[in-house]
Amino acid sequence: MAGKIEILANTEDLKETSAAATGVENAAGHKNMLQLIQLRWIAVLGQITTISIVILGFGIQLPLPHMLKVLACLIAFNIASHLRWHERRVVTNGELFFALLVDVVTLTLQLYFSGGTTNPFAFLYLLQVILSAVLLEAWSTWTIVGITSVCLAGLSQFSVPLALPADHGNSLSNLYIEGMLICFALDAALLVISITRIGRNLRTGDAQLAALRQRAAEEDHIVRMGLLASGAAHELGTPLATLSVILGDWRRMPEFSKNPELQEEIGEMQAQLQRCKSIVSGILLSAGEARGESSVKTTINTFLDDLAKDWRTTRPVISFAYENRIEQDIPVVFDSALKQMICNVLDNALEASPQWLSLEATREADSLILLVTDAGPGFVPAMLTQLGKPYQSSKGRPGGGLGLFFVVNVARKLGGTVTASNREQGGAAVQLTLPLAAISLEEDQPHAA
Repeated sequence: MAGKIEILANTEDLKETSAAATGVENAAGHKNMLQLIQLRWIAVLGQITTISIVILGFGIQLPLPHMLKVLACLIAFNIASHLRWHERRVVTNGELFFALLVDVVTLTLQLYFSGGTTNPFAFLYLLQVILSAVLLEAWSTWTIVGITSVCLAGLSQFSVPLALPADHGNSLSNLYIEGMLICFALDAALLVISITRIGRNLRTGDAQLAALRQRAAEEDHIVRMGLLASGAAHELGTPLATLSVILGDWRRMPEFSKNPELQEEIGEMQAQLQRCKSIVSGILLSAGEARGESSVKTTINTFLDDLAKDWRTTRPVISFAYENRIEQDIPVVFDSALKQMICNVLDNALEASPQWLSLEATREADSLILLVTDAGPGFVPAMLTQLGKPYQSSKGRPGGGLGLFFVVNVARKLGGTVTASNREQGGAAVQLTLPLAAISLEEDQPHAA
């Protein structure tokens, strides 16, 4: 039953990962909306500059009150957008479409009051079309194309004419040519800046989605391993119990009780049988939630000291150096999954270095640091780059490489990290970093066992 509960918990993790993927997409949309808001402020500054130069520099009369009203509306809309999207993170395609539509409408009104299609800044419609092609869905983009086309056609028929100075032909002194060159430079600069930033947002989102998909695949693997482990535990329960009963009977039989060597061997067999039971239980816990019903209230030093003592007495280690440098003891909650995670790292180090290994426990700020080192051959470079991936093992056994896979996933569930490296003097080092907030116990709060 416990195994089924753990599997269901991991299924919930898959749902959370899917929700996180949706959050990544929303984050990209939010960044793109902020990009539009920044562009709108540039547009406001550009309109103010252009109107000032046209009126003061060239003496061209514009319907200033009407154009300032449009500009004021654009500023108000941008302030409202900034306040809205500063708090809200979810941006839909429809909301991006509406924001671009507002930009198209304000541009159309400003062009209407400043000569219509005779205004060289009419080419700014291309900026809106290209941005919509990058940011919006297909139907929204084609809608923007249709709207801008209708607006441009309307401006060719209806607009407020401007009294321009005498034309100077096709020379650079022609105001239209000068405006067209400025418009081209402005269009090109804004497009380069905008599309570069939008592309960076999309690439960041894609990278995060790829990481989330990888995590979902790993968690799906944990679910499948949990199912296999649950079935294996169910099937192994009966034969292991039978063996335990048989060994107990053998120990009491006169033929064995009178033979000290056989008694010692039976005791060793019972110890190994008990270890098999513990391994099966540990796999079930490691395949599920890192914090289960087996949580026990203790202190950090008591837990680590007892774990090191138990591990030393149950493993054929020749030299085990344990050093606890944690000075301030704090109440914590540990369970079998966390104990199994640490033992997995120690077991891997023992297989690589049966002569010597060490465990150092320290506290840095609000984190517990456990460093396991050995004197073995170390990790191959390929394993260091694929740390925590299933079936990444240097032992060459079928199905190997699940120990560190479980370690990484249990640590991740607690908000911690696992790093591995090769030591300069030979051997490997694996460091577990766990936030104390994930295991600490507030003394003023009751603990639910």
